[in-house]
Amino acid sequence: MMPTLTMRPGRAIAREEVPVLSFEDFRNVIALATSRGARVAALFGHKTSDGKMQLFVVAARDAEGMVEVAATTLEGKSYPSFTRDCPQVHLFEREIFEQWGIMPEGHPWLKPVRFTSSPVGVMDFYRVEGEEIHEVAVGPIHAGVIEPGHFRFQCHGEHVFHLEISLGYQHRGLERALVGGPTKRTIHYMETLAGDTSIGHTLAYCQAAEALSATRVPARAHALRGIALELERLANHTGGLGALAGDVGFLPTASFCGRLRGDFLNLTASLCGSRFGRGLVRPGGVGFDVDDKLRADMQKRLLLALRDVRSSVELLWNSASVQARFEGTGILTKETAEVLGLVGVAARACGLERDVRHDHPSGIFRVSHIPVSTWNSGDVFARAFVRWLEIERSCTFVEEQLDALPQSATTRKSEPFAPNRFCVSLVEGWRGEICHVALTGADGKLVAYKVVDPSFHNWSGLAMALREQQISDFPLCNKSFDLSYCGHDL
Repeated sequence: MMPTLTMRPGRAIAREEVPVLSFEDFRNVIALATSRGARVAALFGHKTSDGKMQLFVVAARDAEGMVEVAATTLEGKSYPSFTRDCPQVHLFEREIFEQWGIMPEGHPWLKPVRFTSSPVGVMDFYRVEGEEIHEVAVGPIHAGVIEPGHFRFQCHGEHVFHLEISLGYQHRGLERALVGGPTKRTIHYMETLAGDTSIGHTLAYCQAAEALSATRVPARAHALRGIALELERLANHTGGLGALAGDVGFLPTASFCGRLRGDFLNLTASLCGSRFGRGLVRPGGVGFDVDDKLRADMQKRLLLALRDVRSSVELLWNSASVQARFEGTGILTKETAEVLGLVGVAARACGLERDVRHDHPSGIFRVSHIPVSTWNSGDVFARAFVRWLEIERSCTFVEEQLDALPQSATTRKSEPFAPNRFCVSLVEGWRGEICHVALTGADGKLVAYKVVDPSFHNWSGLAMALREQQISDFPLCNKSFDLSYCGHDL
């Protein structure tokens, strides 16, 4: 066994407790972690105060509810790439190269992630050669209100051999802006990191902040946070099912779910005044409470929304034409999902029981459990059906929490961050695992802050799902993954 440190997420440790390994031992940690059923939740670089370059790895051991952490100090400006031994880290290594200029020698796909050190959108794309092979480029500017992203297909007629996805058109330098915090802006950076996941990312930050400041959160606040997180899931899953229906021209479900998404957003707004939940989750607890009248009103509206969503989605499952388009489209195997380290709905639709609420529970999820929803066909139908299962279970959870809110305070004062600490925070956002890693310096200020949105893991899954498909299947496959551009671009 390698001399790594195993810890529970949401706990702060002294930075000196993170073992600094030789490069070979560090390499073996990454290779052995995946062979033992773990996966890489984060891999990132950090330059120490004395100018040395360190790499940190966080490997999630889901079966044990633990994470394994280690670091290594690099000598020089290059190192042998880990990607051939562990494909999960291919994008992390590209990011490290782009941010720090450290070359992963032998990396098979060393291209820009966010174009921080090269002209935006300029790179060599993979090409399939042949007389009848043609290339189709989509984006980065798209029709409609959508964020920028570039998709390049290598096709023979309608048949897709390869899809290459190029993002990074809206990089905001968020991780760099967090260094030196926390400041008054920090919480707002978190709430706008990925707008449709305001609760998820803010909760991940608050859990890290509370660990770094040894702040205990009241039970009532934990329950309200859990309610808000599941309402965010309900709104996005409902809207996603409606969009999938729209992509195959099934207007009844598309229209109903588009409206019903708003019902869940309005439930969140009744908690805090913001449909995205901004202002609700704060270090030490929550910024708003509910009284008995509001609680009863929310329960009533929740049950009505679930009733209407159920009626709408049943139309989807009972339509033979819809199922003909969903089933067998964009298949991703369980083995491929494991190799790529997929998370969230995309992983569970391949039969992987991978859910932070179950594997690494925090807050209310330590005492109130939501069953993990899975399917095993790995296609568009599976990704849609897992969403529906989660809608039903999240509604049950929210109703139960509203019915049994603990009688306690809703917030406690958060103290300053402790100096020279290291913390990993995991949250199951509606797309999947959100990972935040925080390092503080001698003054208690953040010297590094790493954010891994679930989309960072899952964009590669979309590219693989398009292989051997028809190019006309791309909008449907893309929506079935429902990934974030800004969550990737940060």
